[in-house]
Amino acid sequence: MKIEIWSDVVCPWCYIGKRRFESALARFEHRDEVEICWRSFELDTKAPQHFEGTSDERLAKKYGISIVQAAALHDRVTLQAAQEGLEYHFDIAQYGNSFDAHRLIHFAAKHGLQDAMKERLLKAYFTEGEPISDVDTLVKLSGEVGLNADEASAALEGDAFADEVRTDEELAIKLGITGVPFFVVNRKYGISGAQPVKTFLEIFEKAWADLSAR
Repeated sequence: MKIEIWSDVVCPWCYIGKRRFESALARFEHRDEVEICWRSFELDTKAPQHFEGTSDERLAKKYGISIVQAAALHDRVTLQAAQEGLEYHFDIAQYGNSFDAHRLIHFAAKHGLQDAMKERLLKAYFTEGEPISDVDTLVKLSGEVGLNADEASAALEGDAFADEVRTDEELAIKLGITGVPFFVVNRKYGISGAQPVKTFLEIFEKAWADLSAR
């Protein structure tokens, strides 16, 4: 069974969705026969390398709301994250363009470390306040998951895996994916958003039943 997951490393619900997905997978009887593939999706393809201002200010500007309302939204998602064992610190988050981070995830996939790289980037951004649009930071994080930092640096300094990122994003458009996280099971079932564990499990079971019926 193959599960493709479109998400962004600066998407708060994507990290929450990852945890809920993992919880569901841990309860799935056939989990050892599931192939997981992370797909690229940029919430803002035109995001600057570095955003000048706070997370509350950025959210307020994006949705046309007040700073107080933006802070309340961040508090709400921080609480949701905590329920999944995650720590969000929007006060130190350094928003920026995520294109290079997605290229790094593709690089990691070549070495069997895609999930580890995805996890490290999410934690770096939401918990540690690392600037995930900064190449030096990305290289450092790549080394922390066991990748060759020199090779990662060379890939990021060039345009390696740029086509792979764009291909993922074009595929998302073809499949009608407009928001993330979005989970596609066997190219037949779609799960939109950070759904409850029960919802994931129901789709897993249904998809597995389809395979067994062939």
